[in-house]
Amino acid sequence: MSRTLPHPAPVVWDFISSPEGLALWLGPGAALIPERGAPYRTTAGVTGEVRGYRSGEKIRVTHDITTIQVALASTTNEGRTMVRFHQEHLASAEERGQQRAYWQRIMDQVATVLDRQ
Repeated sequence: MSRTLPHPAPVVWDFISSPEGLALWLGPGAALIPERGAPYRTTAGVTGEVRGYRSGEKIRVTHDITTIQVALASTTNEGRTMVRFHQEHLASAEERGQQRAYWQRIMDQVATVLDRQ
């Protein structure tokens, strides 16, 4: 799931990596230490670890048995940023479809929050 948002990359990154942003896409209570191998836990009991963290560009974490990556890329149109959510190791086409709909809702929420700032 990707979308280009009308906000500069630093603004999008600041939100995506903030406690509010992490709670939105990773789960309430999620706090990440930006180093490979660092564990995390959400208040819902989901556990995982950081697999990659490049400040301003990408966060990659395990999420139960899947891996989630959120990545940003500046576009050629100044002040716009492409945001991509990708989830790997889903069990079936049905689960991929469900998660695609989930990530679309998350992207809508990210866009709404950023538009209000």
